[in-house]
Order: sequence, then C-alpha cells, then structure tokens
Amino acid sequence: MTHWYRSYAPSWLQRWWQPPAPAKPINPYRSIRPGPDIANAGSSAVLGVQRVDLCLADNHDEHHTSHFYAAAAKEALIVRRGEPFRLRIYFNRDYSPSKDAISFIFSVTDDSKPNPGHGTLTALVPHDGIDFLGDPLEWGAGIESHEGQILTVLVKPPATCPVTEWRLDIDTKLLGDGSRSYPLPLPIYILFNPWCPDDQVYMEDRDKRKEYVMHDTTLIWRGSYNRLRPSVWKVGQFERHVLECSLRVLGTVGRIPPAYRGDPVRVARALSALVNSVDDDGVLLGNWTEDFSGGTAPTKWTGSVEILQQFYKTQKSVKFAQCWNFSGVLATIARALGIPSRIITCYSSAHDTQASLTVDVFIDANNKKLDAETTDSIWNYHVWNEVWMQRPDLGIGQYGTYDGWQVVDATPQEASDNMYRVGPASVLAVKHGEILRPFDCGFVYSEVNADKLYWRYNGPAQPLKLLRKDTLAIGHLISTKAVLKWEREDITDTYKYAERSEEERSYMLKALKQSRHAFSRYYLNDSFNEVEFSMELKDDIKVGENFSVVLKVTNKSQEHIHQATGQLNCDAVLYTGVGAQEVKTMGFELDLKPNSTEFVRMEVTFFEYFEKLSSQAAFQISAACRVKDTDYDYYAQDDFRVRKPDIKLQLGNGDNASIVSQQEIDIILRLTNPLPIALHKGLFTVEGPGIEHPLKFKIPEVPVGGTAAATFKYVPPYAGRGTMIAKFTSKELDDVDGYKHYEIEPRPGDVLQPNGSHRSSNIIRRRTDVIP
Repeated sequence: MTHWYRSYAPSWLQRWWQPPAPAKPINPYRSIRPGPDIANAGSSAVLGVQRVDLCLADNHDEHHTSHFYAAAAKEALIVRRGEPFRLRIYFNRDYSPSKDAISFIFSVTDDSKPNPGHGTLTALVPHDGIDFLGDPLEWGAGIESHEGQILTVLVKPPATCPVTEWRLDIDTKLLGDGSRSYPLPLPIYILFNPWCPDDQVYMEDRDKRKEYVMHDTTLIWRGSYNRLRPSVWKVGQFERHVLECSLRVLGTVGRIPPAYRGDPVRVARALSALVNSVDDDGVLLGNWTEDFSGGTAPTKWTGSVEILQQFYKTQKSVKFAQCWNFSGVLATIARALGIPSRIITCYSSAHDTQASLTVDVFIDANNKKLDAETTDSIWNYHVWNEVWMQRPDLGIGQYGTYDGWQVVDATPQEASDNMYRVGPASVLAVKHGEILRPFDCGFVYSEVNADKLYWRYNGPAQPLKLLRKDTLAIGHLISTKAVLKWEREDITDTYKYAERSEEERSYMLKALKQSRHAFSRYYLNDSFNEVEFSMELKDDIKVGENFSVVLKVTNKSQEHIHQATGQLNCDAVLYTGVGAQEVKTMGFELDLKPNSTEFVRMEVTFFEYFEKLSSQAAFQISAACRVKDTDYDYYAQDDFRVRKPDIKLQLGNGDNASIVSQQEIDIILRLTNPLPIALHKGLFTVEGPGIEHPLKFKIPEVPVGGTAAATFKYVPPYAGRGTMIAKFTSKELDDVDGYKHYEIEPRPGDVLQPNGSHRSSNIIRRRTDVIP
C-alpha cells in the first residue's frame, strides 16, 4: 500500500522512495523512551530511528512555552511558528549522508485529508547546515550536527503556519533497499509567535509581551463610572488542559478549517463567537437574571481555569456568565494560542439596538421609562477584549494602517453576519468614525461614543418631544490593567477624541452620515434656561448604609418666580441597566424665588433597598421635572452603586513576612460584616499559584459587626511574583473579593548553581529578535 503522503513528495525524493509497510499502531501519548524502530519492509540495513530526543527543556525555553502544564509534564512539544526548534535523532547505526535519506512529514492531526496546498501537510528533507532555514513563510530544516548514530536537526515552521496540533513522521530510506517510518509518539503544538517579526501578531515591546502574553493573572474593572471597582481574574493560560481546550475549540466549536487556523483575524472572529453559547454551544452560557440555579453565579467565578477545564471534560456550555466572564475566558484562550490580549472595561457603555448611533430613552406622561419602546440600554460598565495583530485585510486608510489593537467581544448582544459576535474591529477605525470597516466598527463606535436622547412619548398618534440631548453620557473611563503594574490605565483617548472637542463632534457627524439613519438631532429647549436642575449623589456609600438622592434646583431669573414639580426615583437594576425594580419614589413641588436655590432630598434606607438589591449593588437614579407655565421639561438618569467591603489576606506574619519557594506558610482571610443583619451560609473561595483546585472554606454565620475568618497552609510552588485571589459569598452578601500580590524568594540552595548547570542553547535566531 502506498504511503498516504507519497504523492505529495518532491519528484526527486519520489525516485528514492519505496512504500513503507504498515507500522505497528502505537499510543500517541506514551512517553518517549529508547527502543527499536517500528519494523518496516525492506532490508534490515535501512536506517532505523531508535528514539527522538525532543530537547524539551531547551525548545520550551527558546519558544517561551515552558510554563505550559503539558510542557512541564513532558506531554507535548510546544513551539511557536516562525522560529526553529531542535530534534536529536538516535539511529540504530551510523547515519551516512551518501547512502541514507531522511524526511520529516508534518501533518495536522485533526485534518482528515491533509494537503500541502492547504498548508496542512509538508515533507521536509533537511539540508546540511543551519545558516539559512528558508524563507520566513516556508518550512525549513537543517542538519546542525552529525556524530555517528546521532543526528541533530533544526526545524522551522513558517510564520503563517496553522496554529494547531501537528503529528510528525520521520521516514528513512537506504538507496535502492527499502524504507522505514517512525511516528513521533508525542503531539507537537505550534502556536502564534508575538516574538517573531514575520508573524502577524508580532509585538515589539518586551514589557507588553510579558503583560499581554505571559502574565497569567490580571485585573478587570467593574462597578460604575463614579465607583470603579477592580477585581482580580486568574487568566491561567498555562494550566492543565487549557491549551488543549483552546486548540480544540477552534475546530470543534469555531469550525475553522485547519488551513485557516494560522490567520489571526479569522481566529479572533471565531473566538468572539465560540466563547458564548448562543449559536454554537460554545464555552459559556450567559445569564443576566438573578436566578442562577443549576449553575454557578457569574460573580462567583475567580478565573478561567475551572471554566475551561469543565468545558474540556464535558464539551457542554458552562453555566453561567456575564460580560467580564466572557472577556476573561477569551483572554485566556488568546494568550494560550499566542495572540497578545488584554481586557477592556468601558463605563456607561451603550447597547445600540437600532444602529442609529444614539441611545433613545422614552418617558411617559407619568415620568416613567417605557421599557417596551426603550430597546437601547446603557450598561454601568461593559467588558470586552482587545487583541494585537496586523490587519493587511483592511489596507491603508487616511490615518495609516489599521494594525495594532482590535476589539473582539464575546458577550452575545447583537448578531453579526448571522452569529452573535463582535470584531475584530480596529480601534483606530473606531476613533475616526469609520463605522463601515469590518468587522462591526459601527457597533463598537456606539458603545463608546453614542449620543443619549430623552424623548417624551405621549402615544402612537402624538409627536415625540425631545426632552434632553446628552452628548457626554456614553463611554467613560475606558480602562485596562497597566503594563507590569497593578493599577488602572485609562485608554479612552485611543477610542475617541476628548468630549466637547471639535474633532469628537466632527467624527460623530461623519459616523452619523455613514449610518444612513434618519434620526433628527435637536438642541434642547434653547428658548428657556432660567431654571437649572442637577442631581447630586455621594459616591462612597458602603453596602449596609443609608444614602440620599439630592436634586439641586436653581432659579437664575432676577425677577420671575417659577414653580417646579416633579419626582425622584430610585430603582435597583442589573449592571446592564435593565430589570429595574422600584426601591423608592418621591414627588415634590417647589416655589422658586428669584435668584434662589432649593434642594430636594430623598432618603433611601438599607431596609428599603436590601431585598431588591442585585448581586452587583447597582441602582439607577432618575429625576423628572417640569416648570409650570413653560414648555420646559427636564429628565436625567445616573448610575449609582454601593461599595462592598474587601477581603483582607495575610501571608505569614504580615507585610514583612519572608515568602520562600517550597516553604510552607500560613494564610489568613478576614472579612468584616458591613450589614446591620447577620450573614448566613458564607463561603470563602481561594485561588493562587500552586493551588490546583480552588480552596473552599465554609463560614456558617457572621454576626452584625463580626468578622469571618479562615486559615490554611500554603506552599509557594516557585520563585517569582504571585497573586492570591479570594472571593466571599453568603445568603445576604455576595460578590465580595480581595487579592494580594507578593514576591516569592528562591530557596537558598537554588540561588547558586554549580558550574555548567545552566542550560545554554545555540539555536540560530534573527538579529532583530535579540532584545537586551
């Protein structure tokens, strides 16, 4: 039977070739160990492979993959495309270049019909020497050294190689006397390479590569624009089964043919769809209610690892998620594959359902928002991702290339090309209002820069009245974790020009013209401006405390008395701005003397809001007012949230404790109950380096003013920087978290190494890759 790849070999190689006999099946996941080559037809004099040393330690160090669990466990060879890796082959006799031919056959494991035209099959014959391994876009192989029965070769995958699992067969032939085939027992995972200038995801800045590819813990900002709240997320891209799951979902859920898995644009677009379950039974099932029975509440996840490990095991969507969970998981998969990724939070983020670039709020005659007519919404915050890549598909525009950060969003909001996904959308294109650029630039533009319009709706037969136009309501404090710092970086200016600037308004007008939407745009009641309203909210209220809603009303007229009537409303809402439950409403009537100011105050107590409070403690405060004997109406909304406490973590004896690799220390968790009622059924959940599965500590009851505490023994697994994450939930109070960053010192015996113990590698690399 002819070998399945023979027809694809070069013609000169086919002249040497004789079809090998069927090989004995072997377990592809067994360990590599010395042993006889698989028996094949032909003379016993045919060169046989006894074993292959994959040089795992050196290759993984060179390719920045040593942190992967599969690398540490020696379960796979993990390399990055565009750069060479070393193989050391042991034969059953001396290798003779004049008599023996050797060929490396690489094929994509899950491709039923690998094909060289699709880039999923290649046959390599190594040439002598490693000074030049071929064009960056081609496979290459060279012989580094030859000593008797040992041949050391370098193999270079192209910088456009499909990112997937590969298998390798090593074929040998003796001139005129048969051939043998040796299938490599371990899989080879080839990843994107942000270290390689020829790769489309190349990232030049060394610190940014550390942050956006290598760091396995990050910060996600939540809360509201007037109460920012960072929380730690364990990205965990190197943990067990995460890489395998990330590679598998591209084909099984993302349905990307193997030939296209090297295109980061296509991969990123697939990731934004496959992380949610709407179209394709993807990784996470979204849930924006307060009922999470049958799954895990979104606020209880501390990272991506548990989610991806569960999905890898069951192949069923994991319950439940909201925007920051989707974003955290997408960041994990992207970093595992080698695509630089970061997590972005936009406060007061618009969800424009009509592609009008406006968020339209409709108010009835009783000053209540009409939910049926108001399909647009504003989220307290929304979380998405940016991935780093070149965009040759977009060409060069007025402002240069569209390379760099691209928005991808896995939260299912609106369909794009008949699937719930967003991106990749060039951040540069969004900033300049180029809303027709693929993919989904218009939707992202609305999220960060839509205008908010309030309309009085008096029935289908009555004309709408524009109450207020707010051009400053959308897209505040766009945030991400700073590079190599545990603090916030504001990147708002990468998405839009400064509010009230001439550039911002001009690009908004440009975008509106492109949208082809017929919405008229008016200024509010410019004929009357004698009475001015403004809401005042104290922004540092702890959960458990009472708070006040204050409306300031000023009569600026020097001679006229005005009468103002209206009402204040406080609704408990989800962070998406929907699902409102009325907490309290209060009407008022004021007689405003000339040149005077009055204050309307509504007090909201803990016992009034507690039963209606959502898990993220979000409120929507609104004020509706009318000035008698004028045509002036005022309506305003604002987001508000009460602050939750932090979990305090103590490592060892406190802040000055010495934390040493492989040496046990005590960890103490503490949380003081902030509520005027007791907490019941409390649970601490803890994750950190070396903790394979999250630790859980039950706290049956915490009295008023009491402190929940838990302690455990911890052994830091390695020297370097670590981050421990804690989460607390109870029947009365949940979504409480805390974290601690710490430095782990090496053991004294690990500091000084004997001479010659340091591994060195002489793999030839490009001069441009050497960064001091």
